[in-house]
Amino acid sequence: MKTSFQLLLIMALTSVIALSSFTSNDSKRWEKLGERKVNRGLDHDQIQVGAGDGVYSKLKVIVRNSGINMHRMVVHYGNGEKQEIVIREDIRKGGESRIIDLEGNRRVISKVDFWYDTKGLINDKAVVELWGRH
Repeated sequence: MKTSFQLLLIMALTSVIALSSFTSNDSKRWEKLGERKVNRGLDHDQIQVGAGDGVYSKLKVIVRNSGINMHRMVVHYGNGEKQEIVIREDIRKGGESRIIDLEGNRRVISKVDFWYDTKGLINDKAVVELWGRH
């Protein structure tokens, strides 16, 4: 009987520890900021973000449906500054870019411009998703 109680107590403590670590990491979660369907050939798109979405420290791009050649992106901050990021990455269908650290720690993003060209079949239009981490 005593070992059952001890086992139950250990399980309860393990659950509390697991939940507390999950909650503390919640502030570092990835959040989808927007997406764009890519046209064939060389393309430029923009995703509006805005102050209502909060502040971010990191970005990444996820690609669905078809691969792309990501050339660069420009992050426009809420204070009017911008950061140009050279990517030069082939991102395959279902893949993602490297994690991009934003200058100046956590910042409000107003919009992000992308320049890329497509890969794959003519009917497979890629979808580019922008993700941010708080």
